[in-house]
Amino acid sequence: MSEFRAIVIEQETDAGRILAHTAEVRRLTDAFLMPGAVTIAVEYSCLNFKDGLALAGKPGVVRTSPLIPGVDLVGSVEVSDDPRWKAGDRVILNGAGIGERHHGGLAERARVDGGALVRLPQSFTSEQAAAIGTAGFTAMLAVLALERQGVTPDAAASAGYSADILVTGAAGGVGSVAIAILARLGYRVTASTGRAAAESDYLTRLGASEIIDRAELSDPGKPLQSQRWAGVIDSVGSHTLANAIAQTRYGGAVAACGLAQGADLPASVLPFILRGVTLVGINSVDAPLPHREEAWSRLAADLDPALLAEMTTSIPLADAVPRASDILAGRVRGRTVVDVRA
Repeated sequence: MSEFRAIVIEQETDAGRILAHTAEVRRLTDAFLMPGAVTIAVEYSCLNFKDGLALAGKPGVVRTSPLIPGVDLVGSVEVSDDPRWKAGDRVILNGAGIGERHHGGLAERARVDGGALVRLPQSFTSEQAAAIGTAGFTAMLAVLALERQGVTPDAAASAGYSADILVTGAAGGVGSVAIAILARLGYRVTASTGRAAAESDYLTRLGASEIIDRAELSDPGKPLQSQRWAGVIDSVGSHTLANAIAQTRYGGAVAACGLAQGADLPASVLPFILRGVTLVGINSVDAPLPHREEAWSRLAADLDPALLAEMTTSIPLADAVPRASDILAGRVRGRTVVDVRA
């Protein structure tokens, strides 16, 4: 049997409470892998907020123990019992349960089902695709959701106002990729972040036209406020999301994809029934294959690789565990790629 390195999480739980937790790099054999039709030689994974939670022993992510974490992987097919894939195919997997209930991408090998795999676009290297990861995939799904609701630069111009889009959690992975895509598509982007002074130059380089402090949105506000945004991409939730909804223009749309501030939504129905605002939930984990393929096709067309490099840091596998606390504390800018072979 082939040996490979992987991060392994083990937890002891009681009624959902984590009593004991370890996360460490181990050397394993293929016998450790879970059932799946496709075996992949993993080249890169990455760290998302969800991975930070899992590695740090926070509840809500790890569904089985022991578990290899990592909700993303990029690599080459070694063996496939799925007729859609053959040895040598370059593939991407985002979500679909890996790193939660099935062994994930923070390992040199993975065995998964083939139904959620996407072929690596020719315009991206494996490292670039990992840099995009679930965060970038989620950002693209959110942009597509706004477009489907008619929130586009052309539609805004026809209505006589600017296509202003608010992006919350702007310096994080979802926010960074969303800003780069939206600016390239012709939207005017306002970036909300808790690190406005430190990240202003970075967010401006990505394409943000305005940077505001997250404090402007994070406290309880009125249920209906002045109309500011044609659309919103929110990864924060709670009062921030409620205020963003209350400030969205008539007929606008809000794409909600995260809960960094909280899972609650202390909002009113007034923006929905008086302004026709649409709230769209973004679930990248369970996205059907056609949506995955569309998102990756659009990422290949609409994300500038130079800006992707601007927002990306690479680390070896062993550094992933200590990096978790930085992610949860909001100290990590943009995207963190993990070279699982290093």
